[in-house]
Amino acid sequence: MNAQETLPTSSSISDQRPQAGAPAPATAGPQQQPATAPAAVAAAKKELDELQENYRRLEKVRAILHKAATVPVGQTPHEVVAENRAYRLLHYQPVVSKTAKTPILTVYALINKSYVLDLQPDKSWIRSLLSQGFDVYLIDWKEPAAVDKYMSFDDYVNGHIDDCVETVLKKTREDKLTLHGYCMGATMSAMYTALHQEKVRNLATLAPVIDAERDSTVIGNMAKNMDVDKMRDTIGNFPPEQLYACYSALKPFKQGVAKYFNLVQNIDNESFVGNFLRIEKWLYDTPAIAGETFRQWISDIYQKNLLAKNEFMLGDLVVDLSRITVPLLNIVADEDHLVSPECSVPLNDMVSSQDKRLMRFHTGHVGLIASSYSQNNVLPKVGQWLKARSQ
Repeated sequence: MNAQETLPTSSSISDQRPQAGAPAPATAGPQQQPATAPAAVAAAKKELDELQENYRRLEKVRAILHKAATVPVGQTPHEVVAENRAYRLLHYQPVVSKTAKTPILTVYALINKSYVLDLQPDKSWIRSLLSQGFDVYLIDWKEPAAVDKYMSFDDYVNGHIDDCVETVLKKTREDKLTLHGYCMGATMSAMYTALHQEKVRNLATLAPVIDAERDSTVIGNMAKNMDVDKMRDTIGNFPPEQLYACYSALKPFKQGVAKYFNLVQNIDNESFVGNFLRIEKWLYDTPAIAGETFRQWISDIYQKNLLAKNEFMLGDLVVDLSRITVPLLNIVADEDHLVSPECSVPLNDMVSSQDKRLMRFHTGHVGLIASSYSQNNVLPKVGQWLKARSQ
């Protein structure tokens, strides 16, 4: 310590104390006041109201999901004109005067149920075709029994589809019809036309699997690594649980979490809930697929790409797509996550038709046939093309 530095004395400290009556020293700033009781009560009430609202929504979701199986679908009036153990052939009642002479036979896929084409009145592919003056028939496939393990594409195409074609032609007294398929049904329609085009005036395909080597979807990649011979021999028909598991793997977060979160957020929107329940019903309404048919679908079409090579066999007949000469309309969804557009587009180059058209739309696999977008953008163009070739 330097000599000049001195410690403060007690007297100097006392001299610094404020004298009585002197003004209080200024403070550094305003002091933060605690929240008032009314504000705290209001905040707690708001949190409680939010909890009660979320609980109400969750309970409503739980109750509604239990009723999904009973939501009405496929309501467009129709009659069953033929039926056997594999299918029902439906004929839809007209809603306007028929303006197209050529009947349409719609071939649905063997995956899920055909009512997705008639999901609800304002998003019905079938009803739109009827409103444009077409005479519409639909093959509604039944679920195969265990004894149908060895039912093949030959049975479906040369057997069941040909029977339905004959029934429609006889009923309408026409010599040809428009064959119109969706997804696997479009692939089967192309197979049928290659072998029986004397009965086909037009071929209209929606998202067909043709050149499977170009399919980059999750299902396409999974298919290329399946031991389907062992699956057929071990479990027989391909079970619906496995098929739904494949679908769930496509977009796991969307299918497992996001869609239900969106349902909770929109639970009081009747239109949203109705659309959700119908799609949910369709997704879970998945029949088994005949074991041998599934084996051919995976092994011959996806793994060996025989259809694109014109080497696919139906019984003892070779399906050569280059033999097709009838007018072709090929409809593809650019955002399809089940069938890559690149897998469907090559059909136009494989056929020998002079009159052929490729239509591409910015939507997905289901949006292509069961959405407002489909009603406003896809179906008017499809109907116009068909009508010009259906007189």
